[in-house]
Amino acid sequence: MNWTGLPKPIIGLSPMADFTDSPFCRLVREYACPPLAEGEAVIFREMLAAEAIVRGNKRTLNYLAFSQAERPLVQQLFGSDPEAMAKAAQVVMDTSGPDGIDVNMGCPVYKAVSNFNGASLMREPNKAAAIVRAMKSTNSLPLSVKTRLGWSREEEIVDFAQMLEQAGVDAIEIHARTKVQGYSGKANWSAAKKAVDKVKIPVLINGDIVDPLSAQEALSQSGAKGLLIGRGALGNPWIFKRIGSVLSGQPDPGEPSLDERLKGLRRHAELQAEYYGEQGLVKLRKHFPWYFKGIPGFRRFRALAVRISTMDELDKLITVISTGTK
Repeated sequence: MNWTGLPKPIIGLSPMADFTDSPFCRLVREYACPPLAEGEAVIFREMLAAEAIVRGNKRTLNYLAFSQAERPLVQQLFGSDPEAMAKAAQVVMDTSGPDGIDVNMGCPVYKAVSNFNGASLMREPNKAAAIVRAMKSTNSLPLSVKTRLGWSREEEIVDFAQMLEQAGVDAIEIHARTKVQGYSGKANWSAAKKAVDKVKIPVLINGDIVDPLSAQEALSQSGAKGLLIGRGALGNPWIFKRIGSVLSGQPDPGEPSLDERLKGLRRHAELQAEYYGEQGLVKLRKHFPWYFKGIPGFRRFRALAVRISTMDELDKLITVISTGTK
């Protein structure tokens, strides 16, 4: 994969902790094509701790496994020690061989920033640069960084993006909020434009992209070469097809019908059971509210869904939903 050579605008699935595992990434890939040709939608897998990879933590290493159907795939790592990040990148490259590696320098949650990971690296640009240089020295895969507009000020991204480019990153993804904002308020896509204009490498915009219109506005206001879809894809793998259609000049296929949504949920469950075993349906419960969003009787269906543990139980719930909303 070559970030500069990818068809523009680049469209990707944003890495989301506890959500962008292999089953969901495969689901997105299935629903993203067509109209996106194979390889045009970039999949980012959830972040993994570099320290755990270096220590050989079995559970973490298991998460490195992926299906070839997910390619092109980028594995995200997080950490604050340059040496550990470089060693982890080497392990990832040698063991699973994704198409790229991404560094999380934008996570705003306390657990991350209190350990000097995620968005805290925006306050330590020298360390951030050292991490990039160390990873580039041991890793031949394309290296990208996902970050934010700043810690507390939106203009911080301008200098930070230029520093990342000088350190050697191949692409940057900007969540258009500050760390202080977290996930509150509205993403300010236009605030990223000054950074986009200052670097030559591809920049992808992220935050509040939930449909074709917001995708168009995010690209227009930021001047970015592409976009990442995060929470807008949860329970909504069709969003990639819709956005891909509109950005390529085709009509918007529109929102999926209830039957299509339930078929998507059923397919997600199949992939979940294939990857984790049938007990994986328990892990699927966190996705249910996103699939049920906006359906009449949402609260009742959600209450039933939290007890789902087998495919038979899921099929019964799907029948209840499909008959109960007609």
